[in-house]
Amino acid sequence: MKIHIPTWVDGTLQPVEKLEAHQRGLRHKAVSVFLLRDGDVLLQQRAMGKYHTPGLWANTCCTHPQWDESAMDCAVRRLDEELGIKGVSLTFRDTVEYRADVGGGLIEHEVVDIFVGELTSGQEPVMNPDEVMDVAWRPLATLKAQVDVAPELYTPWLRIYLNDHADLIFDGN
Repeated sequence: MKIHIPTWVDGTLQPVEKLEAHQRGLRHKAVSVFLLRDGDVLLQQRAMGKYHTPGLWANTCCTHPQWDESAMDCAVRRLDEELGIKGVSLTFRDTVEYRADVGGGLIEHEVVDIFVGELTSGQEPVMNPDEVMDVAWRPLATLKAQVDVAPELYTPWLRIYLNDHADLIFDGN
């Protein structure tokens, strides 16, 4: 199934097939979610079947809204689809933009709405094996140190978030 995502083409927002947007490096909308519990960040390891960055560690959830889907609805939908997480209250933090080579000739040029939520004790992810191969909780300081030591194990966007936007994302946490 081809998914069309909101993409700027010649200055106009248009629906473009997701793979094409990445092949052409087009600027497009995206969503990133960071779930926290007791100061730890929930990470996911991307499934090996993903068409880019398989097996790399990423933030809790990241995706692209479908055409005419709100960023919040998208974030809620993908938390459920990828991790079986429902009923978490998300807070919009801000919108950031980045451009990153994700390998295989693909470019993520994203305008990302970032959401943060708190997962309560007893709520555990239930991984969709088509999307996620593992999950882990990490204290932010530990995560930053691990990314510094072995950046090749982490997605380019997670490295960008930690290097350039950590204060925005984790402010007050």
